[in-house]
Amino acid sequence: MNSYRMASTLLLMTVSLSLISHSCTQAWAAAPTGLSLAREGHWLIIRGNLLPGEIRINYLEAFCRANSTDADWVKHTTVPHTNQLVSLSSNGKVLKLKDTLADGVIVQHTITATLDEVSFELIAHNSGTTRSEAHWAQPCVRLSAFMGFDEKTASNATDYLPRSFIFLNGELTRLPTRDWATQARYVPGQVWCPTHVPRTDVNPRPLSRLVPSNGLIGAFSADEKLMFATAWEPYQELFQGVARCLHSDFRLGGLNPKETKHIRGKIYIVPNDVAALLKRYNKDFPKSTKSR
Repeated sequence: MNSYRMASTLLLMTVSLSLISHSCTQAWAAAPTGLSLAREGHWLIIRGNLLPGEIRINYLEAFCRANSTDADWVKHTTVPHTNQLVSLSSNGKVLKLKDTLADGVIVQHTITATLDEVSFELIAHNSGTTRSEAHWAQPCVRLSAFMGFDEKTASNATDYLPRSFIFLNGELTRLPTRDWATQARYVPGQVWCPTHVPRTDVNPRPLSRLVPSNGLIGAFSADEKLMFATAWEPYQELFQGVARCLHSDFRLGGLNPKETKHIRGKIYIVPNDVAALLKRYNKDFPKSTKSR
């Protein structure tokens, strides 16, 4: 084969490989409606025509007090709250909720779905006369359908761990990680605590000695073509739960009387491209990036 024909063949092969590698991205971008939201009781539901199945989030599972790592979940940790559906746009793209905590804190939620992400904008205000004990909160993301499992078999399941990940030393690390913790007030599960949060203030499940590189936690779809990932700023902990659930729990840190705090969160549902996910996270959460 002469040099011209060889160069032409190599060029065609390169173009073909490029088209194949980007096919999932192109298909996702071509989705006409992207993601949409629904509310059923305490469940926030994410739907999309390219999702393997809907994603259901116990939103919010609980508002929590400090000193929770070795405390009774019901008697000490959870702060009672009620939730109100304020509005849901006709196209399912914008959902507004209101939480009222027993200690006087009001949390307003604006949740927005776009092509491949869901954004959370929260405003927490202490309308009471005493300091609020609410230090963090749990959005519990159920991922059985996304990862190709039967939701009926989710209780205490560990089969989904190899499809789940966090970032350690800047690298995506699949679960279970090394040095897997097994002892705690409640088992199983796994908690990863960042450096800015006291290790006495996290979920009372086994606490890893490993410190996450960032606030992302996520999972791959069964065919590994898609990635789910979630992050909050500020965040309290990462948590692998007991219902094929993953948590990036957000931090409140307590609120003084009349104090207001703003919290931001994201859910990404994107093609399997780790570098692109990290680039997007670093752009969306620059404060978390600088604090690492």
